[in-house]
Amino acid sequence: MTDHPRRVTRALLSVSDKTGLIEFARALAAHGIELVSTGGTAKAIAAAGLKVRDVSELTGFPEMMDGRVKTLHPKVHGGLLAIRDNAEHAEAMKSHGIAPIDLLVVNLYPFEATVDQGADFEACIENIDIGGPAMIRAAAKNHEDVAVAVEMQDYQAVLDELASNRGATTLSLRRRLAAKAYARTAAYDAAISNWFARELKTEAPDFRAFGGRLIQPLRYGENPHQAAAFYRTPDKRPGVATARQLQGKELSYNNINDTDAAYECIAEFDAARTAACVIVKHANPCGVAEGSDLVGAYRKALACDSTSAFGGIVALNRTLDADAARAITEIFTEVIIAPDATDEAIAIVAAKRNLRLLLAGALPDPRAAGLTAKTVAGGLLVQSRDNAVVDDMTLKIVTKRAPTDAELRDLKFAFRVAKHVKSNTIVYARDLATVGIGAGQMSRVDSARIAARKALDAATELKLAEPLTKGSVVASDAFFPFADGMLACIEAGATAVVQPGGSVRDDEVIKAADEHGIAMVFTGVRHFRH
Repeated sequence: MTDHPRRVTRALLSVSDKTGLIEFARALAAHGIELVSTGGTAKAIAAAGLKVRDVSELTGFPEMMDGRVKTLHPKVHGGLLAIRDNAEHAEAMKSHGIAPIDLLVVNLYPFEATVDQGADFEACIENIDIGGPAMIRAAAKNHEDVAVAVEMQDYQAVLDELASNRGATTLSLRRRLAAKAYARTAAYDAAISNWFARELKTEAPDFRAFGGRLIQPLRYGENPHQAAAFYRTPDKRPGVATARQLQGKELSYNNINDTDAAYECIAEFDAARTAACVIVKHANPCGVAEGSDLVGAYRKALACDSTSAFGGIVALNRTLDADAARAITEIFTEVIIAPDATDEAIAIVAAKRNLRLLLAGALPDPRAAGLTAKTVAGGLLVQSRDNAVVDDMTLKIVTKRAPTDAELRDLKFAFRVAKHVKSNTIVYARDLATVGIGAGQMSRVDSARIAARKALDAATELKLAEPLTKGSVVASDAFFPFADGMLACIEAGATAVVQPGGSVRDDEVIKAADEHGIAMVFTGVRHFRH
């Protein structure tokens, strides 16, 4: 590929976000480039004392229909699409008085921001850009001759090339800008189509697209031989994608994945009701606890599995304070994420230079609707977010013995955690803290036994006479297909069980619970997580 320079003689500017516009327009004018513009953009450029030609002068038609029609005209699209070295195109331009447009600068109506602000249906519709995407796609198609800039971040690259090439752009830049332009319009259309699907309550539209804006390229993916990058979607859900990183190394792919898992789990715990802490390793909670304050919750969560917590992610549901910061920094931790942090806590964490501190500003709403997506070979699996919350469920007592108030409190806690542990899931809890977690096993009985074994290890480390599963309650993310999994939990010391129910052998499981004097409640809601 040669540089194939194209001199820029005329630029059309039509931007919704006018950040950096005047400086850019002034630099273009300094290169002798004629400025053509529309509506508010033209007014802003003229107000800065720059000469600008209104697009209506170019087309011979005024803007009409409240600005809906202004650039959809052959003198605009002909100027963008004409192949400069094509004699027939050149003759058509001459015959119809079409002037070439060598640079297009367009950023689109703020549809995503309008939706995010909760605007009504009509306002959202009016913020769907038509002329902008049409021009962008035309310029990008004809990138052999035309450069297209779709956001302020493109301005400097264009100016650098004009300065280096005597007012011309190179083919390599125009191709890069064209690729970005198509990605931008694709993401824009994806946001619109997904909004329409939500508004129309269409759960399975015929076409589904997702788009995002690059947050950062990543060093690698799950493994060093995998390439990766992190993108932000229009969904403004508080979390790792919206958080402010105050310090520490750049986040890795695995850090981001684990931090998201931790923050989604901590969101289950209402900060107005209790302080809570979640410690995550490899996308699974390895310790979760409530407490009267954050440091108490952290120490209870750490006691569940301090071995796995080493090098883990810590999520908090309240502002990180100095006491919690001191405790968390006693061991190696990869990331701390919280809604906010005190100045003293920030200073304490700063002593650990590699520790990432993220402030998300708020907690995500565990009840909020949304979509999650997962790729499979040749396809995309899309589902609604698991927004079922145990506090909203009707718990059905199915055994002869009802749970005590203390057991019921811990059962709800355990089921809250089980929602965020990879299936098959078993969570033992006692005094609003996890005391054993079994995750991701192929059989539920194995998850029960592994969780009990980890509780034994924790008891040894804490120098306890017996594991904390003695007198605990247990949660299962799905029903017990046989009584053996529940019996393993009883053997570990559990006195009460919460599970969805729904097995063809529910009667056998209930009978086994009654024979051991165990209380059991059904939620009617399953929390598979794969």
